[in-house]
Amino acid sequence: MISRIDLRGEALPEGGALRDLLPRAEFDVEAALEKVRPLCEDVRHRGTAALIEYAERFDGVTLERIRVPVAALHAALEELDPAVRAALEESIRRAELVHRAQRRGSHTTQVVPGGTVTEKWVPVGRVGLYAPGGRSVYPSSVVMNVVPAQVAGVESIALASPAQREFGGLPHPTILAACALLGIDEVYAAGGATAVAMFAYGTSGPDGCAPVNMVTGPGNVWVAAAKRYFTGRIGIDAEAGPTEIAILADATADPVHVAADLISQAEHDPLAAAVLVTDSVELADAVDKELVPQVAATRHIEDRVVPALSGRQSAVVLVDSVEDGLRVVDAYGAEHLEIQTARAAEVAGQVRNAGAIFVGPYSPVSLGDYCAGSNHVLPTGGCACHSSGLSVQSFLRGIHIVDYSEHALAEVAHHVVTLAEAEDLPAHGAAVTSRFGWQVPGK
Repeated sequence: MISRIDLRGEALPEGGALRDLLPRAEFDVEAALEKVRPLCEDVRHRGTAALIEYAERFDGVTLERIRVPVAALHAALEELDPAVRAALEESIRRAELVHRAQRRGSHTTQVVPGGTVTEKWVPVGRVGLYAPGGRSVYPSSVVMNVVPAQVAGVESIALASPAQREFGGLPHPTILAACALLGIDEVYAAGGATAVAMFAYGTSGPDGCAPVNMVTGPGNVWVAAAKRYFTGRIGIDAEAGPTEIAILADATADPVHVAADLISQAEHDPLAAAVLVTDSVELADAVDKELVPQVAATRHIEDRVVPALSGRQSAVVLVDSVEDGLRVVDAYGAEHLEIQTARAAEVAGQVRNAGAIFVGPYSPVSLGDYCAGSNHVLPTGGCACHSSGLSVQSFLRGIHIVDYSEHALAEVAHHVVTLAEAEDLPAHGAAVTSRFGWQVPGK
């Protein structure tokens, strides 16, 4: 069901050569970009009319309006299963607890007497959040996007999720209920690339959407392509690809847990990646054996789980040692990385590249998806080697405020002039010397 890659017996290659040996899903954003370009430009020129047309073409629904009535949000919350509401409330509580600790305050550094630089953090003015609505419904993604934006102090938050035919053209009611719980009342029935275009360009009319400064949230390849298309016009969190889990495990790991965790990510999407890195052939064999009954007992077998586990993006990677395993998972840069080894916390402390790390047998990825308090919007496709997951910091901009007195500028003026001359930018130096009657103090 899941292939093997044997890296034992020889020294592991370095850097990109090691990455090239590891499984990865094909995710061609560039090809998708050419297809979303005309859709985005159509939304730019025709606005809501284009969004309504694409909802009918792609989602099979006929809409009269794109914006969701506030009454529908409240109705969805009133009709929400009490157990689901309690779970969402606990997820929100824990996420707020963790994300409040991320908020950064202003800090002033006195560089010299009379010369200070202050860094202040200012929230983005308006953001558009995207909640997918294809194969599955993700109210948890509403929580993970809204909470850090609210904690950061973003004043204007809009959310889009695809229209659902079975719910009268509204987004899924659990999505709407999560919005109501979080106090988000600007919600649009728009999906995929067209939703990103709506946020980037804005639409007119009484129910129009004002342009945003930033778009965040997971989505399919079309959402990723639209984010790439609009980068520069708006800020984005990341071009999210298919979800992935890597598990670094040794002989102490429980194969029942490992198999269950691999399946938990495979049920997202046929392109989802499930990778086990281990120095124990016995564990690998036991996991292979355990996958059979667990896959048979789960849902979404044929359309998601089996294609994901048997695809080129998933594999069991055999290594000579946990130390070699660490090199492999660092080269892979997983969105989610579980450590199921002896001294798991110590091993986790050595990891450099991962979106989020889950330590030991009782910290499965699904805990982080919902109720750990951490954020589950994380870098995919190896981007964890250079990028972080969504956080309060994602919605803040650091601004430096420079405040120098006459004396403080005079002390350093000759250095400014020297460097300006070295870069052949004499007007830069003149901007300083003009303040002192064209005399360079100290020169």
